[in-house]
Amino acid sequence: MKENKYDDNTFFEKYSQMSRSQKGLAGAGEWETLKKVLPDFTGKRVLDLGCGYGWHCIYAMANGASSVVGIDISHKMLEVAKEKTHFTQIQYRCCAIEDVDFPAESFDVILSSLAFHYVADYETLIKKIYSMLKTGGNLVFTVEHPVFTAYGTQDWYYNERGEILHFPVDSYYYEGKRIAVFLGEKVTKYHRTLTTYLNTLLTNGFIINQVVEPQPPENMMDIPGMKDEMRRPMMLIIAARKN
Repeated sequence: MKENKYDDNTFFEKYSQMSRSQKGLAGAGEWETLKKVLPDFTGKRVLDLGCGYGWHCIYAMANGASSVVGIDISHKMLEVAKEKTHFTQIQYRCCAIEDVDFPAESFDVILSSLAFHYVADYETLIKKIYSMLKTGGNLVFTVEHPVFTAYGTQDWYYNERGEILHFPVDSYYYEGKRIAVFLGEKVTKYHRTLTTYLNTLLTNGFIINQVVEPQPPENMMDIPGMKDEMRRPMMLIIAARKN
């Protein structure tokens, strides 16, 4: 059974207090970088896999998309998304992104934000995305960086005074399940190498347009702990096109 941590009341309440939950795209450290690699949405049919609160769905519609479908496994996430959405052309559907099934060439653009590292079978998902995209269609997704997911704990090493020493990277080439602690709760994620993320796209018919490791923006550097985010990559942005 696919994990649906976001419908847990305690976890969802903690998530709702995060900056990216309360401020939307402006509260996401990677947004200024991600925005630059997004395609033109004018007249496009868009699919958002793991849409959460619907921020990217709303952005796509506000920038000219003809229609958007947002997919998320969490009922609680979609309830918030529907409350925030005023575009009738956006449809939200509750299911795991692995179970999405649309006819071939249904979409011009497929997006996903910080969701693919929750998927055990990445290649099967990429094959399905390739089928659902029109020829020349765009795939843009963000994931937690392989450096960030490798060891599993996703926390720094500290000295006896609680000061950060370094970030652990270990078992990098051993792909698979990791139990991380996110918002004080145990969450199952899946680690894979940078090679796997990129070559799976190439061997399944995609052309890679951009690969970006987003850095914290200058206007967020005064947030406690943000300067430490310059010490190791946390996220990876990949933009690709169906050949």
